[in-house]
Amino acid sequence: MSTTQQPAPPGEEPAAPEESVSYDPRTVRRAMLAGSIGTLIEYFDFSVYGYLAVAIAPQFFPGDDPAASTLAALAVFATGLVVRPIGGVFFGWIGDRWGRRKALVSSVLCMGVASSLTGLLPTYSQIGVFAAVLLFITRLVQGISSGGESVGAYTYIYESAPPQRRAFLGAVTPIGSNLGFMFAATTAGAISALTTKEQMGDWGWRLPFLMAVPLTILCLWARLRIEDTPEFKEAAERADIPAAPIREVLATHRTALLQSVGLAMAQGGAIFLGLTYIGIYLTTNLGYDTTLVYWLSAGVVLVTVLLMVPAGRLAARFGCRRVLMGGLLGFLVTAYPAMVLMGQDSLALAGVAYLLLMLSSAFVQVPAASLWPHLFERRVRYTGMAIGYNVGTVLAGGTAPYIAAFLVDRTGNLLSPAFFVMLVCLIGIGSLLTVRKDV
Repeated sequence: MSTTQQPAPPGEEPAAPEESVSYDPRTVRRAMLAGSIGTLIEYFDFSVYGYLAVAIAPQFFPGDDPAASTLAALAVFATGLVVRPIGGVFFGWIGDRWGRRKALVSSVLCMGVASSLTGLLPTYSQIGVFAAVLLFITRLVQGISSGGESVGAYTYIYESAPPQRRAFLGAVTPIGSNLGFMFAATTAGAISALTTKEQMGDWGWRLPFLMAVPLTILCLWARLRIEDTPEFKEAAERADIPAAPIREVLATHRTALLQSVGLAMAQGGAIFLGLTYIGIYLTTNLGYDTTLVYWLSAGVVLVTVLLMVPAGRLAARFGCRRVLMGGLLGFLVTAYPAMVLMGQDSLALAGVAYLLLMLSSAFVQVPAASLWPHLFERRVRYTGMAIGYNVGTVLAGGTAPYIAAFLVDRTGNLLSPAFFVMLVCLIGIGSLLTVRKDV
């Protein structure tokens, strides 16, 4: 029987527990490692599909129109994110009821199995339309697991870090996720450089997915060595565990849910478009060399990663809300001019433009990583984040590449994706203005 505890207002820290929570430095370091490695592997597994969409499309969606095949492949990419709220609710329930550690181990195992199976799938030429069905299923499983992975890492690191270090250590999870994107782009670039177009279509696209096997084993090793967070262990000792976390979060954290949805739409819409669609845009719409674009994408992500520690320091000094506002404004004002520069028939200028667009990424992801869990009370933090973050990501994040390609295809305006980025940033800025309590 759970003891009754009055939830803290959304956006405020809950009242101090009856017993003080201690933070062991060794445990904190293990938490940082497990959280970052897991997120790296998740985003590698999940984003490599986006980088290889052009190669995957004709294998599962053959046709005379390359644009239609690419749109079909991107639609499968988007559906993997549509089910994220389902995975978030499921893993959030595990995390809030049975512990953060169990949820994190389960989610990464689920992702690894689905990614490995994707690399073994038969193609359309072998089994016809059922190949697309199997691809759709493995993508759904990836989506379900990703629904619990990112928010689990955010929650775990937030609760494992001392309160005065949370804003700075919030950089750990975004560093992991962006290294996953960079690793995916680098892997795709290396395979593209070492294979012909025919080899890439025949078997080269499979190799990154099969890399999920050793990567998943590595992550399981790291996560099986961690303990539950100090806050959760202390709550479990007092039997202060919610019986129905979904019902509780919907009843007591409606404002926090709406805020997290808006912030997730802004972050997901801008960053997923930059990290997955721009590579397709540069090769398919603007005709730049595929291998060079892969390396360009990896370089841009590396610069983003290098900016994350300074972003964490700024968040610790000036507050997460101010840094996040600066990042969203940065995306808002650079989206259009960046896409104009990309179309100047110069890969060097396109690279500068790509970097210009993504410079704001670190100053959005790092403060948001600490602000999201801060919006919810410990009792329902995992579930609350899972619902808000994943609903926002579905609305504007994973769908961003498809929406961008659709806009270009239907309007004929190569700059139309910039207006999408500007719209989601305005939504995020409006949501952020309602957040009263900073980390």
